[in-house]
Amino acid sequence: MKILFTKKFDKLMISKKLGGHFSCDFVEVIKINPLQVEPFDLKDKSLIFSSVNAVESFFNNGFKPNEKFVERNFNKIYAVGLMTKKELRKHGFGTFKVTRHAKELSEFIIDNSAKEKFLHFCGNLALNVLNNTLPLQNISYTKIPVYETKLLYPEISGDYDAVCFFSPSGVRSFARHNSLDHLQIFSIGETTEKEVKKFTKNPIITSKESNLEDLLNLISSQCIAKVHEEQNKKL
Repeated sequence: MKILFTKKFDKLMISKKLGGHFSCDFVEVIKINPLQVEPFDLKDKSLIFSSVNAVESFFNNGFKPNEKFVERNFNKIYAVGLMTKKELRKHGFGTFKVTRHAKELSEFIIDNSAKEKFLHFCGNLALNVLNNTLPLQNISYTKIPVYETKLLYPEISGDYDAVCFFSPSGVRSFARHNSLDHLQIFSIGETTEKEVKKFTKNPIITSKESNLEDLLNLISSQCIAKVHEEQNKKL
């Protein structure tokens, strides 16, 4: 199976994970540009990070959270996705709550954290899930873009059996000049899956855990299933 990943990864790492049944190419479909944001006091605010890029841009701008964030009633850190959690850990900060996607986080906050004041560090194209739900529940919420996403709209040549998507913006960028109708489609999570459905009626295999390792396991199992199917046809 020949797969196109719409994001750059270490090719050796991906090959080891998938094994010899796969051939992989990688193309960037979006470009991330950090935004300059003047650091300000974070006292008595809880922070939300919905991507690795948001974490990187946050610290590159010179923000300095209280080192005891998660030990207090407020000043908690919330993350969307395990990769975001891992990036925060690289900077020495733990997380109070990690969810798979923004909708799950909004539901948790409404049920458990209505008295907190939230700052959401994100990209300029971040979905408005939190912005559309939290203020309606009288929850203090402010979205702060710390990076911008530029769609590159590549034109892809070559024949592929499958394509992997990692963000809604990546889907939009790819689909501008490339058809999805002849491809097996893999998606990192539910929000990305919803965007893919706008461009094709093909079945979509989605990582419910919304992380790369789970996605690679799905790709591998899908390939094994196809091999068995082909073998049964020959019998």
